[in-house]
Amino acid sequence: MRSFVEGQPAKRPVAKLLLGLVLAALATSSLATVAEPASIAKKPAATATAKKPASPPKKKPAAAPARSGPRGPEIRSSAVLVIDETDSSVLLSKNADVAVPIASITKLMTALVVIESGQALDEVITITKADRAIDQGSHSRLAAGAKLTRGELIHLALMSSENQAAHALGRTYEGGFDAVLHAMNAKAKALGMKRSHFTDTTGLSKGNIASPADLVKLVAATAANPLIAEYSTDPDETLMVGRQPLQYRNTNNLVRKPEWDIVVQKTGYTQAAGRCLVMKTFIEDRPVIMVLMNSFGKYTRTADAIRVRRWMEAGTGATKLASAH
Repeated sequence: MRSFVEGQPAKRPVAKLLLGLVLAALATSSLATVAEPASIAKKPAATATAKKPASPPKKKPAAAPARSGPRGPEIRSSAVLVIDETDSSVLLSKNADVAVPIASITKLMTALVVIESGQALDEVITITKADRAIDQGSHSRLAAGAKLTRGELIHLALMSSENQAAHALGRTYEGGFDAVLHAMNAKAKALGMKRSHFTDTTGLSKGNIASPADLVKLVAATAANPLIAEYSTDPDETLMVGRQPLQYRNTNNLVRKPEWDIVVQKTGYTQAAGRCLVMKTFIEDRPVIMVLMNSFGKYTRTADAIRVRRWMEAGTGATKLASAH
């Protein structure tokens, strides 16, 4: 009996051990249950990150064409420069520094150097066969043997763009064509016409080139010459050649429009140069020089000038640099 009774106390540590193991198991189970939600919460996040498709790179918007200032009017001419002469501010610009053929705009320079040479304007000059031969397709009414004064030849060259008149002016320049071309190129250099070159007095040669920026300077110089200003803007003129009256009209129809106050102007056309127009005028009481080069429609150069005028009258960015389109 004693050994049995003594044996009971021996079992108590075992029971305590078993109870401890059970409690430990329960505690472990409880801890796992608390940790599991955190583990579950992390896994979907990792899975979602791994499976999320890569976003396509955002496309940058196409760059707008480079422009300086506000949008200008729709201009068809290929090379353009319009300035306010009050402060030399540029109002419209398009290929303004590109040298292009200038056709009969050349005659402004021809007239300028002939007048500045001091040759007598009342000297009578006879049209020769050589003058006639330079432009067989011009339908000039100046026959070989026709006699006009130097002043009359300048008038016809500027107003109605007579090629024979411009050729005769060069032929009779003191020293001949070499001298007059030297004078024309020297004058261009003196005016700061950096991209200009002259190879004849008529503009028929495509070697006569200048940029719109150059031509602004030429227009300003010729506008300051009263005779060139008058002759280039006369709407029409009747000259007596021998006993025959010959009526000539200005090649720029705008000089006949009362709303246009034009100080000096010149048109030009060859296949290489396209239709050209340069002039100084007043718009909204502002002295404006327009250079419109290389337009291809017969009336496009005039229409461009009208578009510029309307744009300025509307006040659309007319005080800032704009891009002609």
